[in-house]
Amino acid sequence: MKLMDVVLLSLAAVFAIIGIYEAMKLGIGQAYWAIMISFGFLFYYNYRKKK
Repeated sequence: MKLMDVVLLSLAAVFAIIGIYEAMKLGIGQAYWAIMISFGFLFYYNYRKKK
């Protein structure tokens, strides 16, 4: 696993945790941005792995 892959997975995990925390505290509407950024990092990670 390359360094960039580790960074992408770490960022995805961080934004997922932020999104879950904000969803519990403020609601899903306020956490949407963090969850979508997390999915974006995961999709980009998968794209790099299949390439």
